[in-house]
Order: sequence, then C-alpha cells, then structure tokens
Amino acid sequence: MRIDIMTLFPDTMNAIMHESILGRAAKKGIIEINCVQIRDYTENKQCQVDDYPYGGGWGCVMMAQPLKSCLDDIMSTARGKRSRVIYMSPQGKPYDQATARRLKDDYDHLVLVCGHYEGIDERFIEQCVDEEISLGDFVLTGGELAAMAVADSVCRLVPGVLADEECFTGESHWDGLLEYPQGGAQGTSRRRPCGGCALAQEKEP
Repeated sequence: MRIDIMTLFPDTMNAIMHESILGRAAKKGIIEINCVQIRDYTENKQCQVDDYPYGGGWGCVMMAQPLKSCLDDIMSTARGKRSRVIYMSPQGKPYDQATARRLKDDYDHLVLVCGHYEGIDERFIEQCVDEEISLGDFVLTGGELAAMAVADSVCRLVPGVLADEECFTGESHWDGLLEYPQGGAQGTSRRRPCGGCALAQEKEP
C-alpha cells in the first residue's frame, strides 16, 4: 500500500506517520507513506498557494494550479497502480471502519488531499477528486489530522503491518461491535485490583 498525502505541513506529518508501528512497517517496505509539500508546485516566487475567493467572502481558498501540478507529479510515479484521490472535506461521506476496509481491499495507492484556509478551488475537486471523506460533523483548521487518521486506519489492515490478522479482526468496529474492556496482566492499581487478584481477594475469609 502506498499513500501520498498532499499537505502544506509535510515535516509535521512525517514526524508522526513514520513512528511506532507504521514507521517500522515502512522501513520493512510493507507500506509507503509520502507527505508531499504543495508549495513546491507553485508558479510564483512567493510560493503562494492561496487566493481570495471569486465573488468575495471570508478567508482564502487554495488555488487549483499547485494542487493539480502536485497531483500530476504524484500520479506520474504511480502508473499501473489502482489509485484513488480523496479530499478530506466536511462535505464528505462520514468515515468508518467499513470504508477503511474498502480502501485497503480495492486500491493499492491512495492520494489524500489536505485542504486549508476556507477550502480548495472547486474546479480541482470536480476534475481530480474521486471521493470526499469527513471524520464527522465538525470543522478542523486543515485536513492533516483527518488524513493521518485515514492513513493509519488503512495501513494497519495491510498484511504484515500488525503481528497477526487477529490484531484487527478482534477489535472494535470490525464486525459492528465494540471490543471488550481491557486490563493489565500484572499487579493491581491503587484503587481497584484486577484479574486473579480481585478473585483471590473475594475468596479470602
């Protein structure tokens, strides 16, 4: 599975996406996560990526040109892959575990587009985006947190990322249910003993 994340903050995202379980999987070549700087594809000296919205209104909108140029460069290195371009958007379909499974099963290359400011130019969405996804009915400053959530939830389903398939098939939302409560195997807490410790105390006279 290859995931390219189009963002204005690649260093921040790389620091998170290449740690822990996903970082180890990337080093083994099981997954590939690239955080791509949209500013590198601007056509002006100021590296400008935003502009005032047509017709006026609050804030600024991300311009179509750097987004399209960035996407074209990504897709030029992904020929032959089953690709899907996804825009992280409050207008998108609510994300769930079933969507994560669909993305993992149906595609081997995802491009996650992170908006900022007041959003992105609608022309880019109409021409280039295959699907819009939302984490829920709330608004974030940008699409980065949502993109990381999608990337994490999809990548952990890829064979070899987790130690065993049961690590995710037995978890919450896999079959529509929530996982059982967890407790540590060793010792007790100050407030409440657990496991065999609790049972042993109950049997004491």
